[in-house]
Amino acid sequence: MAYETLQHSIEDSVATVTLNRPKVLNALNSTMLRELDELFAALAIDDTVRVVLLRGAGGKAFAAGADISELTDVDATSGELLAGSTHRIFRHIETLGKPVIACIDGFALGGGCELAMACTLRIAASTARLGQPEIKLGLIPGYGGTQRLPRLVGPGAALKMILTGAIVDAPEALRIGLVDEVVPGGTEELALRTQALAKLLASMPPLALAAAIEAVDRGAGRPLDEALALEATLFGRLCATEDKREGTRAFLEKRPATWHGR
Repeated sequence: MAYETLQHSIEDSVATVTLNRPKVLNALNSTMLRELDELFAALAIDDTVRVVLLRGAGGKAFAAGADISELTDVDATSGELLAGSTHRIFRHIETLGKPVIACIDGFALGGGCELAMACTLRIAASTARLGQPEIKLGLIPGYGGTQRLPRLVGPGAALKMILTGAIVDAPEALRIGLVDEVVPGGTEELALRTQALAKLLASMPPLALAAAIEAVDRGAGRPLDEALALEATLFGRLCATEDKREGTRAFLEKRPATWHGR
């Protein structure tokens, strides 16, 4: 399918999705949100896709936030509906069952930072800048930032960012846990590193990848006994798969495994 605000391709089991509004630093407007919803729904059921790279076009921003021009006339009712709808879209990305890697080059602010936080992993170029500056608009983060940011960096660091609207650089984002890796250099270096990581993840058994993502996502915040019970259930489910039988045989036979997702 062709999209107005997105570009996408699939190669070697890796889908690359590009936010493509570079003239406005890939700001998230209603069209882009709808198209993200449609595209990720398609990627979820595409068995040829095992990993997704999510990036921004232009080299200046992953996504610089929501499209402010669309927020000027939003009232209490439409604002709540907008936040709820975006929560659903980002949650679908978060629970896709396939690793989604945010490739953060330049600015990831506001909704852009919130979109990155909904991804499985966040890899940033050394030039990246991240923040939740909604307070300066008389708002709070509305696309999941008040909930995901504290889970990643802790309540104190999250509140400091949210209450001041501060923008942090890549080393600071790594230090506090907002990103998982910083790649020295810019766009090209980031692309090489994230493609290599995607290739590595695509070589892993897809059912085990999905179960690991589910275990961490659903277990977070639960009492430990409940979370361990969830882990046991998922572990048991994997034990009955063809991939588990292939993986154990391949290990004992000292050969590479061939994964089928069954």
